[in-house]
Amino acid sequence: MNVNKCIECTVKQCANHAECGNYCSLDRIMVGTHECNPTQDQCTDCMSFRKK
Repeated sequence: MNVNKCIECTVKQCANHAECGNYCSLDRIMVGTHECNPTQDQCTDCMSFRKK
C-alpha cells in the first residue's frame, strides 16, 4: 500500500488509511464541508473517506 507522508490521518476505519502508520495512502484528498458557512474545524469533512 502507498504511504503519503504529506497527508497525516488517524482514521483507521477508512479504506485509504495506510496500515503502517498514521498516513493516507492516496496521492491527494478532497476536503469539504457539511455546513453553509463553516466556522470550526468540526464543520469540515474528508470527502475521500471510504469505509473499510
